[in-house]
Amino acid sequence: MVIPTTLILTQREIARLVTMSAAIRVVRRAFIAQARGEVIMPPKVYLMLPDGISDFRAMPAFVGSPAAAGLKWVNVHPRNRATGLPTVMAVIVLNDPKTGFPQAVMDGLLVTRIRTAAAAAVAAKMLARRGASRVGLVGCGAQGLPQLVALGEVLPIRHVKVWGYRAGEATRFCARARRTLRVTLEPAATIQSCVRDVELVVTVTPSRRPLVKREWLSPGTHINAIGADAPGKQELDPRIVREAKMIVDEREQAIHGGEINVPIAKRQFRPTDIHATLGDILIGKASGRTRDDDLTVFDSTGLAVHDVALGAAIVRVARRRGIGRVVRLFESDPSTSSP
Repeated sequence: MVIPTTLILTQREIARLVTMSAAIRVVRRAFIAQARGEVIMPPKVYLMLPDGISDFRAMPAFVGSPAAAGLKWVNVHPRNRATGLPTVMAVIVLNDPKTGFPQAVMDGLLVTRIRTAAAAAVAAKMLARRGASRVGLVGCGAQGLPQLVALGEVLPIRHVKVWGYRAGEATRFCARARRTLRVTLEPAATIQSCVRDVELVVTVTPSRRPLVKREWLSPGTHINAIGADAPGKQELDPRIVREAKMIVDEREQAIHGGEINVPIAKRQFRPTDIHATLGDILIGKASGRTRDDDLTVFDSTGLAVHDVALGAAIVRVARRRGIGRVVRLFESDPSTSSP
């Protein structure tokens, strides 16, 4: 018996293999498959560490077409800022759904950034007002630029206001982003000035307290709430959550770790108040924006099926183009071994 090979892909190689437009197409298809019941995706498993602030997360998923199965193993270590290591890192393992053989082991950090931005772009295309061009970006860490790149694929973005936690952070971000984006970039001194008079707000912070207030938002604003992805995290005023059409990527994840998790715990919002999943809107099972003055929120928690679907698409391109390192993990028939 010939033992298949496993492909190893680094972050630099992945950057050569995927475009944002392709990622948006893959993620959109995965949302639709999820809504049609063609996805198996258990809830994230959190392994909280004794320091009280660090954790690991296991995110498995299967999608039927094209068939793919795998796991993302991701960590969050906030104290890494002092060491120079990323605070978030991830590895994706993809397996052949028919045999279980490990097809690829790959960097998951870039895949996470791209699929998160792609999911937000799918949401903005469906939920923001047609022709929305003014964006307020609250938070300008590693996810900031991919979010803007992805939005530019689906909307005619012309003006972006940027707020950052630290002095000078937004100014430095704008200077870097101008090398990539052909839009007007404006540092904002406060969150209030960042989100005023824009049509789309993107929140990408690790906050555990509300940052964006309801009274600062114009009628018809759409919000991509990206930062809250674990219990206790929160970026939006509970009034926004109550008054908006709340669209989630996945109900159970959103209830336990998304933007709505704190309002639910404080009885400021009920799970039954969720308007719809994004997948249900994509397949026409639920409505999205119906009026220009609708306040809409996409609560993004990050879905394993997006990691697996995008990872599998990247591997197909890598195999076709001969990129990556091929290794033989097993030297004998693995079926002779016991778990």
